[in-house]
Amino acid sequence: MRNNLQSHLEYLEKEKKYSPLTVNAYQKDIMSFQTFLNEHHDACLLEEVNYALIRSWIVKLSDAKIAASSINRKMASLKSFYKFLLKTKQIENNPFVKHKSLKTPKQVQIPFSEKEINTLFELHFLETDFDSVRNRLVVELLYATGMRRAELINLETNAIDFYGNTIKVLGKRNKERIIPLLASTTDVIKLYLTKRKELDNIGAPEKLILSKKGNKISETFVYRLINDYFSTISEKVKRSPHVLRHSFATHLLNNGADLNSVKELLGHASLSSTQIYTHSSLSELKKVYSNAHPRNK
Repeated sequence: MRNNLQSHLEYLEKEKKYSPLTVNAYQKDIMSFQTFLNEHHDACLLEEVNYALIRSWIVKLSDAKIAASSINRKMASLKSFYKFLLKTKQIENNPFVKHKSLKTPKQVQIPFSEKEINTLFELHFLETDFDSVRNRLVVELLYATGMRRAELINLETNAIDFYGNTIKVLGKRNKERIIPLLASTTDVIKLYLTKRKELDNIGAPEKLILSKKGNKISETFVYRLINDYFSTISEKVKRSPHVLRHSFATHLLNNGADLNSVKELLGHASLSSTQIYTHSSLSELKKVYSNAHPRNK
């Protein structure tokens, strides 16, 4: 089992180009299932599993009040593993053939309004010390480009093309995309780079966004930064970097951008991933519809 699992994890990392965090999550899910088999089914090997055993694990997780979305994620990890075993001819039948994901309630992400974001920039980032300029750049890049939190912290100094006003982002599965930069964002980057040179020590010179000690920033740092700043101007329950990405997409759609263009900017592999943002612009579409339809004149 361990050899098959290790081979699968290496396949995800090297062939599928999954991030280390994703690979680690897959490993934890599969090992959790093996622990369940050890405790409840006489240490049955993963390669010998049938769907009845998988179903019994789903029931146990549900009884433990694990959210349906979390259970679906665990099943996705297992499904990937058994698909790999079938592909490498370690098993003859895939136990997930008839599996259907649990139904989950659709959670509507509420983006920040344009007014909230404008208010944030009006009230904060007036200082020109390193921390203030760096923090403004973090918010600027997330909102002006729609990049993911992980993409932000892994940005390198050579990613910026000042001549072309673009930035190169390394997305999921190491897929590169080029995103245009606003003039205001470029100005903040230039100011930040000036402040960055004044740091006493730079431990990660290749990374664009650094801590005051010169180290690469963490995902937790970015989350807290966004949450803290937006808590001063918004009463929304969720104030995360992803909500800022959501706001980026929604505001573009509200102001006339087409879905395919937003898809490319976000780095989505399929249009269906981008379509989740269209519900937020429904109110704007209703206004356009009401104003434009001849029967409403």
